[in-house]
Amino acid sequence: MKGLFNSKKSPKKQTAGDSSESHHAPHPPEKIQPQVPRSEPTSPVKPSSSSSRSPTKKASTRPASPAQREQPKARTSRSFARHSTDQSSSSSRRSKIDPNTHPLNLHPDEIKRLSAQYNMNNRSSIDKMDVDKDTPSAPPSSPPPAQPQASFTVPVNTPPTNGVKNGANANEEAEGPAPPPHRSNPSSPVPTDAEAAEAHKADGNRFFKQKDYARAIAEYTSAIQLMPDEPTYLSNRAAAFMSDGQYDSALEDCQRAVDLDPHNPKYLLRLARIYTSLGRPEEAITTFGRIHPAPSLKDMAAAKEMLHHVRAAQDALDRGTSGSMVLHALDQAEKLLGPGASKPRKWQLMRGYAYLKMGGANSFGEAQNVAMSLLRQNSQDPEALVLRGRALYAQGENDKAIQHFRKALTCDPDFKDAVKWLRTVQKLDRMKEEGNADYKTGRWQAAFDKYSAALEVDPSNRGTNSKLYQNRALCRLKLKQFNEAIADCEKAISLDPSYTKARKTKANALGQAERWEEAVREWKSIQELDPEDRTIPKEIRRAELELKKSQRKDYYKILGVGKDADENAIKKAYRKLAIIHHPDKNPNDEEAAERFKDIGEAYETLSDPQKRARYDSGEDLMDPSDLFGGGGMGGGMSGIDPEILFSMMNGGGPFGGSQGFGGGGGGYGGRARAGGYPGGFHFG
Repeated sequence: MKGLFNSKKSPKKQTAGDSSESHHAPHPPEKIQPQVPRSEPTSPVKPSSSSSRSPTKKASTRPASPAQREQPKARTSRSFARHSTDQSSSSSRRSKIDPNTHPLNLHPDEIKRLSAQYNMNNRSSIDKMDVDKDTPSAPPSSPPPAQPQASFTVPVNTPPTNGVKNGANANEEAEGPAPPPHRSNPSSPVPTDAEAAEAHKADGNRFFKQKDYARAIAEYTSAIQLMPDEPTYLSNRAAAFMSDGQYDSALEDCQRAVDLDPHNPKYLLRLARIYTSLGRPEEAITTFGRIHPAPSLKDMAAAKEMLHHVRAAQDALDRGTSGSMVLHALDQAEKLLGPGASKPRKWQLMRGYAYLKMGGANSFGEAQNVAMSLLRQNSQDPEALVLRGRALYAQGENDKAIQHFRKALTCDPDFKDAVKWLRTVQKLDRMKEEGNADYKTGRWQAAFDKYSAALEVDPSNRGTNSKLYQNRALCRLKLKQFNEAIADCEKAISLDPSYTKARKTKANALGQAERWEEAVREWKSIQELDPEDRTIPKEIRRAELELKKSQRKDYYKILGVGKDADENAIKKAYRKLAIIHHPDKNPNDEEAAERFKDIGEAYETLSDPQKRARYDSGEDLMDPSDLFGGGGMGGGMSGIDPEILFSMMNGGGPFGGSQGFGGGGGGYGGRARAGGYPGGFHFG
């Protein structure tokens, strides 16, 4: 472009020196000085037909060694734009330059017109670009060395190449002027990373105010990608994550922001709030303490209240108080969690332990649910495995409990709780099995001792200890320790109110202790708990019959003999008592006659095998209508106890033998004659 204006001003053929000057001048001069001396040639190109007039002719007489090829670069000091290569005439030439005529200052249409005209006039020179790719046609005047490289100067008519360097000038890049920018638009500069990040931040803030947290997070993420160490963008994205319920991601961003700017109160306050939302009040309060000036009480209230409830729950567990107190404290703490935040793992474990402490089938089921929830998140969680194992152990499923404890140890071989509970369950199982073996072989006392020792292994296990107390009560029944057996059954029931087997054992113990009224009440309460058990009505009828028998005269007690006494023992006891209590021997004792009468009745009944059988079975106390379900013969036989009916038919009762309902003793339940001595015995 620069040669364009020189060709317009001077139609005459220029010299090589003029051509070089016009090539590097930034503005076309008003008056051209064609004879300004030039000390050095500039960028060499392919020599033209007039090369004999060019300084290259002199240069061709010397070999073009690599050092000589670099010589123009060392000798020439060319400046950019308006500075000339000739130091002696630079000041005078600078004053003649008109800056308004620079091609970049022209109108675009004028630049296009001049470029087209220049291209038409200099088509041949344009075709000679990249001259270093063609072999020069004019050989040097003297033969060069083996690998000569000639230095060339710019021909007179060689135009500028608009920033495209010739091959010969490739090593002289620093000497030529920098090419002007092309197609640049100064009004729209390329934004920097910081400016682009600020734009993304502004968009993120706008979306955050619109509660479009997903798009806000995306904009903040773009800003962070451009400026990863800017804490403001991290803190803003943490706020968006927090509002979107992604508290773990919010915590990570906010921690990075605080690491980059540790003393920023805004970042610290946000971090403390995230800790509170996640259920980590201790860390929240520690973070509040780093803020200067100190935050308000309102900001810290939620964290302090949460910490209070969590500590109350932990204290309740440690003291062994009611599990419901633990659950209440945890419920209050969970109300202060962030919306959508998951319950902390520690709190869930505390809730599971509280359910174990409460006991009962429902509570053990809830404890298992808590453990399973944790195991779904991490199947290798040793604490969750121990929690579920303890729930199974409390429900009596010791084999499954042992499997869970062992799995917990595979996850963490040093987990002390797993070791403790595994040893406890194994020891308890071993002692219980030893006690069962002794009971089956009839070693009642040895079995009793084994069960007693097993009760001391784990006093907190309500389910297992309830079974051990029931087993020990059975041993006491065999040892005729009825009242102690009743006490063991009551302990078993207190540990597990739904333990029906212990209630049945208690009812039997009450009967053997001849506390029939209590036995009847116990059997009826069992029937209410388990109305589908068909054996319970039979036990109720037996107990009621025994209650009636206990309310009548006890002939065995009157005679002072046992229920297994034989006929001779009964006769001997009768004779002795009859002499002692005869009215003639006790004239001043008004009750002597009544005692003597009872002694006679007892002897009359017990000395007769049939009457004694009816007395022992209680048949004499039965209402005949009860035998047919309260409706006589038309009422069917549904109300009859089959065993009682069998004994009646085979023992000479109402439906068998020759005595009918009356028997030989004066009818159903007849009494002996007053004053008489059965069997013809006469006092004498």
